[in-house]
Formats: sequence, structure tokens, C-alpha cells
Amino acid sequence: MGVDLESVSEATSGAIGSLLSTTILYPLDTCKTKYQAEARAHGQQKYRKLTDVLWEAISTRQVLSLYQGIGTKNLQSFISQFVYFYGYSYFKRLYMEKSGFKKIGTKANLIIAAAAGACTAVITQPLDTASSRMQTSAFGKSKGLWETLTEGSWSDAFDGLGISLLLTSNPAIQYTVFDQLKQKLLMRNKNGAEKTAVTLSAFSAFVLGALSKSIATFLTYPAIRCKVVIEAADTDDDETKKSQRKSKKTISAVICAIWKREGIFGFFKGLHAQILKTVLSSALLLMIKEKIAATTWVLILAIRRYLFLTRGRLKST
Repeated sequence: MGVDLESVSEATSGAIGSLLSTTILYPLDTCKTKYQAEARAHGQQKYRKLTDVLWEAISTRQVLSLYQGIGTKNLQSFISQFVYFYGYSYFKRLYMEKSGFKKIGTKANLIIAAAAGACTAVITQPLDTASSRMQTSAFGKSKGLWETLTEGSWSDAFDGLGISLLLTSNPAIQYTVFDQLKQKLLMRNKNGAEKTAVTLSAFSAFVLGALSKSIATFLTYPAIRCKVVIEAADTDDDETKKSQRKSKKTISAVICAIWKREGIFGFFKGLHAQILKTVLSSALLLMIKEKIAATTWVLILAIRRYLFLTRGRLKST
């Protein structure tokens, strides 16, 4: 089976968009993650609002620490988005070829998006866990990627995999909503204009990306909060307590801890920060992806033609 160049084009443009959006918004992501990871104990809370994290970095002269783990995060983001967009594009095309349908229904789209998300979660979970631990470490005390990955057992690197698989519903909902809204908008533009609209404008892609991600984030946020707490760095220096980390950070244990300490609203702590960060990130990602998709496709075809001609010359000699 040959390489699906159209899927490669989709994956490449999506990965580049993810890389740029992650880099631009990384300080906000660090503040958001540290704020979400904090669990209230005995009524005490270090961060009462998102800006408290930023103020801590400024007051302790650790502003650059807002970028701790950015290399790992970018690597995870690039790989995950490449795998996701390739799988999503490939599965959609395969479904349409096998079924003979010209359009994909909402249910089929959700299943395809979830399947692509599951593949992504399994492949990139160690990097996801490492980046979360690096972000939630005390400012200036973050470890390197290799040290973070090897400080526990191999299974520790897959902390949160179960809940990550559950959260495949998030991008599934997001991209399904985005695709459906995109098709309707392009169809309306096609009917109302002389020329067919092939791609969305930057503004339209931004708005649709923001709207689709807001819906997905709100529906899945309790699981997102639990995932951050599970993957967060252990800030307790007591070795006995550290040895109990695994039993404390199972999904059921985290749910019980949040419920007892913070009540039902604890599952929505940081929702506004999550929406702000993820909506901006996803909107930027989809906007960049839409604008560079055509260029990426042309470059891939040019590279393919170059390789084909080069191979032909070598055979002739």
C-alpha cells in the first residue's frame, strides 16, 4: 500500500499549526496547568486565581520558568497532531471508499475521530505525562525529559493513559463540530457566490475553531481536571508519601479526593483557564492549518515529482 499523500499533507499542516500555537501560548498553558493541578487541602489554596501563578513567577524572578518543558511539549504536540490528522484524514477517506458515500455522517465522523485520537493517545502518552510533570514542577526545578521519563517505572510514563483514551471524545467532538460547521459555511458561500469557496478565511476558521473547542471542552472538562492531577509532578519531598503516589493517583482516588476536598465545583476548577487556552490554541491551530494546507500539498507534490525524476535519471544511467 502506497503512502496516502493527501493524509500526509493534512497531518503535516496540522502538526505545524499545533507547533506554532503551542509555542505562542505556552506561558498561559503553564499557568493553566499549575492552577488546575493544585488540590485544596484543609481549606488552604495557594493559587486562588490564574494570575496568581503568573505573579509567583514574576515575584520570584522565575519568568523564564514559564517555558519549562516547552521542548517536550512541542515534541509531543507535533507528533500527536501529525498522528491524529493523518489517522483522521486516512480513516475518513477509507470509510468513504469502502461505503461509497460522498459525505460522512455525524456518528461515523465521531467514531473515526475517536479512533484517530486513541492511536494518538497511546503513542504520545509518555511525552504528555512528562510535559505535565515538567510544567507543574516548582519554578526553576524542572528536570530534563530523559530524567523525567526514567525517574519511575516504565508504567509511570503511561500515567493517565486510561483517562486520555476517555478524552479522545474531546477532539472527536471538536473536529466533528468543526467539519460540520465548515461544510455548511462553504456550502452557503458556494450557493451565494459565483465562485466556489475552497477554503475558509482565516477569521472564519478562527471562529469555528473557537466555537467547536468550547463545546468539546465544556463537555469533557471534569475528565481533563482529573487527568492533570494524575499527571502532575509530586511536590512532596517526603519519600514515604512519594512511594504512595501510584495508589493516590488512580482515577477513582483522584475523583474521590477532588469530591471530598472541593466538592462538585472542584471538577470544574480552572474551566475558564482551560477554555481560554485551548480555544485560543485550537483556533490558532485550525486557522494556521487551513491557510498552509494548500501550500503543504503543493510542496509534497513537488517533492514527489522531484524524487520520481531523480529515480528515473538514476535508472537511465
